[in-house]
Amino acid sequence: MSSQTFLPIDRNSVAELSKSRNEPSWLTDLRLQALELAGSLELPKLEKTRIDRWNLDGYGTYKAPVALESLDQLPEAARTLLGETTDNLIVHRNSGVVWSHLSEELAKQGVIFMDLETAAREHSELVQSYLMTAVKPDEHRLAALHAALWNGGVFLYVPKDVQVELPLQAIFFSDDGEATFAPHVLIVAESNSSVVYVDNYLSEDGRELLHNGIVEVIAKPGSRVQFATVQNLGKGSTAFTYRRAIIDNDARIEWIVGELNSGNAVADTDSVLKGNGSSSDAKIISVGTHDQKLNLTTRATHFGRNTPSDMITRAVMKDEATAIINGITKIEKRATGANGQQTERVLMLSPKARGDANPILLIDEDDVKAGHAASVGQVNPEHMHYLMSRGITRDEAHKLVVYGFLAPVINEIPLENVQKQLQSLVERKLV
Repeated sequence: MSSQTFLPIDRNSVAELSKSRNEPSWLTDLRLQALELAGSLELPKLEKTRIDRWNLDGYGTYKAPVALESLDQLPEAARTLLGETTDNLIVHRNSGVVWSHLSEELAKQGVIFMDLETAAREHSELVQSYLMTAVKPDEHRLAALHAALWNGGVFLYVPKDVQVELPLQAIFFSDDGEATFAPHVLIVAESNSSVVYVDNYLSEDGRELLHNGIVEVIAKPGSRVQFATVQNLGKGSTAFTYRRAIIDNDARIEWIVGELNSGNAVADTDSVLKGNGSSSDAKIISVGTHDQKLNLTTRATHFGRNTPSDMITRAVMKDEATAIINGITKIEKRATGANGQQTERVLMLSPKARGDANPILLIDEDDVKAGHAASVGQVNPEHMHYLMSRGITRDEAHKLVVYGFLAPVINEIPLENVQKQLQSLVERKLV
């Protein structure tokens, strides 16, 4: 017996929205084809997580963005994320981008950093070549709905041999629970280029919000992309985020991810080591509180020869929060010389908290190296005794142990103000 799938938007509405934004015909066709797929595809099947019981219909409606006259108009929570310079900054509010600025120096070098909607019009052929190619619309219903409904977002293009020294930053925030919030981030790094990209997601507590976001990174031969993100959507949010990098010969992706949402969340961070000599490094932290349900997966799939990957995930669970932490290393046939390493650790701070660390190695080639480590446990009493014996109070000793547990990721954030923000968010969630 088959069940009917009810979609949050119809074909005519998608076509009208695309037309109202003057999108190219290929993008309209992509959206309509994806919507048709969504009606026949299943939800992603996740380990020990019933997302069919979550809020999956609250996409809201598209609300045209109103440009900011000044960054002073940002809410205080968003302003605290701004660095010392705002030369290279995009601000996405609710359904679209309200601020975009790229330094003249980078523009002269051919760097493109703008909202994806505008890029689809002004750089149509370039965007068409890569959009929804790393994460494909036919993978599951959430991917198809995203392809049909995405709005605003970021397009970052770095030409061949260009080295971008300063980080480029984006802020995504929602303060209108009735507005669609489904940004798409597309990064293309041409051969022998390098770039650091940092973004933050935040929303107000108490607002029901559905976030369905996708990140695609295309790293051409010899390029290096460092991608850092801090997710801080408030209570009442339901967040789905799929990140995937396609990594060519001798290219490298570095993921630095802070999963600090206060609502239920699913995140899948995937490195596809397509080329020989390609490499990936992923550092993920998460803090769960109250009755949150989290499902976090980090993947590395090795196709090329001599491809190292490393994954470290640290999660802290408090109150009645539960977390499923998956690490998946897949080494394909003929990926000789591959070396996949992963570590998943969960620290539980209360008797009712639950954590499940699942290291998975799938190996189809003999001439490789692979290793994993996983642990789930409480704060080590010996660590507490050592600190307290040196005059530190129990509460302070407890904080030091937790911060030390998370430090391998926090210390890697490339922007000092974002690093401080991440530390502040961790402290606030652990009070």
